[in-house]
Amino acid sequence: MRPRFLPAFLLSISLFSACAFSDDQPKHPAMSQQTRMDLIRAFSAELVYARTTFPIGKKGLMLKDGKITPNGKDLDQLLAMWGPAVKPGEQMMITDIRVKNDRIHFDVNGGSIKKKKWYQHIQLGVGNNETMETPEDPKVNPRGSSVDLVFDRYIPEMNPQQFKDMLRPVFDFDAKSRVEAYLETVPPKVKAAIQNHDVLVGMNREMVTYSLGRPPKKIREKDGDVDYEEWIYGDPPKDVHFVRLVGDEVVRVEVMKVNGEKVVRTEKEVDLANDTSLAKSKENPELRPTSIPTLRRPGEDANRNPRSDDGPNPNGPAITPDPGGPGQPHYLTFR
Repeated sequence: MRPRFLPAFLLSISLFSACAFSDDQPKHPAMSQQTRMDLIRAFSAELVYARTTFPIGKKGLMLKDGKITPNGKDLDQLLAMWGPAVKPGEQMMITDIRVKNDRIHFDVNGGSIKKKKWYQHIQLGVGNNETMETPEDPKVNPRGSSVDLVFDRYIPEMNPQQFKDMLRPVFDFDAKSRVEAYLETVPPKVKAAIQNHDVLVGMNREMVTYSLGRPPKKIREKDGDVDYEEWIYGDPPKDVHFVRLVGDEVVRVEVMKVNGEKVVRTEKEVDLANDTSLAKSKENPELRPTSIPTLRRPGEDANRNPRSDDGPNPNGPAITPDPGGPGQPHYLTFR
């Protein structure tokens, strides 16, 4: 290389190295120790509302780049096996915050692991060298769950509002009531119907309850091979609503108005199949534990139980009221 081109060559190399070095530098500084302590103090024991379903079990949720995992069929399987710890719109408490290298771990309602009592840590001495420990309870906390807020490589510096915005897919810090929090988790069409106290074909049980409240009357019937429930709201001379549900879905809405007009809707008005956070997937309805707890003896037929809903009653048609406590809905079960 000629000497006169050497300065220009060295200058271009230095500029390229500087650009490459600047690209490797983090765009945001890492979170300081003071900010970590401030966030833990500010949000520990905070009451929030859930914007998604938290499953029971050691495996909680993971939130990264605004996306929640597990989701879809994986989440449905966890819910079928263990059930939900918290559902959308329900209030919960952040009971513990742990800051790690690339994530922030949150325990809600006591966390997913059942904590040991103080007396479970006591050791009793027997003889000279023998000790006896109280057995550990391996069960998970049925009321608690967890979520991990995950970052790339490190946790960046942030203020409290940025912290809330990142957690918005799972936590609602601003809702004033359970209904307000729940309405933010449903599609706009469903939200408008609930606010107008209306029911749409395709809604699930929870949506109907938020719209019209708990049904004063429930009737269980059978149409051919299909079992369904009829939820009845109102009494004459007011409008009477009959909401028919098959499984968890509204399939028919009938309104008997005061003037004698009868309105019946059976065509699906809202489709929740693509929103797994609001409705369970119907593709795998039998996802459940392989061994379901039961009080029946081995070989005992479920159909022999006159109060069982698993099969027909061999004693013939009967109407059995389901006793409920004060303020609880009463069922009329037709067999």
